[in-house]
Amino acid sequence: MRWSIPLATIGGTAVRLHLTFLMLLAWIGIAAWLNAGPGAAVGSLLFMALLFLCVVLHEFGHIAVARRFGIRTPDVTLLPIGGVSSLERMPDKPWQELLMALAGPAVNLVIAAALVLGLGGMPGIEALGSLDRSQGLIAQLAIANLSLAIFNLLPAFPMDGGRVLRALLATRLGHARGTRIAASIGEGAAILFGFVGLVAGHPLLLFIALFVYIAAAAESGAAMMRDTIAGRTAGDVMITAFVRLSPESPLSTAADALLRTSQREFPLAGAAGWQVLTRETIIAALAQRGEEARLVEVAGGDLACVNTRDPAEAAMRLLEGGAPAVGVVDSAGALIGMVTWENLSEQLLIAQAAAKRRGATDRQNRAAHA
Repeated sequence: MRWSIPLATIGGTAVRLHLTFLMLLAWIGIAAWLNAGPGAAVGSLLFMALLFLCVVLHEFGHIAVARRFGIRTPDVTLLPIGGVSSLERMPDKPWQELLMALAGPAVNLVIAAALVLGLGGMPGIEALGSLDRSQGLIAQLAIANLSLAIFNLLPAFPMDGGRVLRALLATRLGHARGTRIAASIGEGAAILFGFVGLVAGHPLLLFIALFVYIAAAAESGAAMMRDTIAGRTAGDVMITAFVRLSPESPLSTAADALLRTSQREFPLAGAAGWQVLTRETIIAALAQRGEEARLVEVAGGDLACVNTRDPAEAAMRLLEGGAPAVGVVDSAGALIGMVTWENLSEQLLIAQAAAKRRGATDRQNRAAHA
């Protein structure tokens, strides 16, 4: 994910911290310092650090169950509203997603129960103020973990409860339709969160509403795209008319290609395979190096590739993992096509247009026979 920094790699999963989380920590620390002094600031930051350790454990609950089903999780990113895990692929069966979704809140409930046992029972609200600092911190963490579990189980996508809802719907309606319904509920919940945030004056709730709405819409679109390319190969969805660039050519060649075509990612033949040169890399290199720099000096990394007979979803997973474009090679390893978000989106638009036309035709036929 962009604007994130790596913290550690645990069991093959990279844990990353989004820069907005650091901004949240700074805001909490400064606010606590201004209200109650440096001791309160240290206590608030310690609580947030422990809380987000619980969030990491929550995400690794999902990750552990995913691994049981043979699904890798390359990375997890900590955001101000929680963690986001990047799965290598979606689970094959709805009940697998159901178990994966429930695993995270289950971890929070276990943590809350362990903390309450450590306190010898959960003190009442009136007794919280009489606890010493360490006991008060433990009680706050127990309450926070219980709140995290309840919040994540709300049936609004992309929260875990929304994924549970999608899994249940998918058993009867299929993955794509189940996702659309769960995402619609998530978008509705986001609007509600935003309204409450505006009325109550809670900026964090507004941020959560924005994230939930964007994530729900993105997941709905991705589900429709997967449904569109299901059963098709990378060769079926690739573009075949594209510009290749030579590594020894000057940067001006790439600039000309940007102007002459609608292409934004260019394959570049290298000694050890294909590399990729993106529009952003070209523009940045023009400003830094000038038009005479060789393309091999500014190439942006290896081009992710799939075989022409591989499922189209394999190319989509690489794009979801951050690849700017995916090359399609034949059995001899020759590059014969490219898959990008743009051409996958066009596949979706064409499929939706065809579905609308079929629906209109069916309505006309029913009206004619009425």
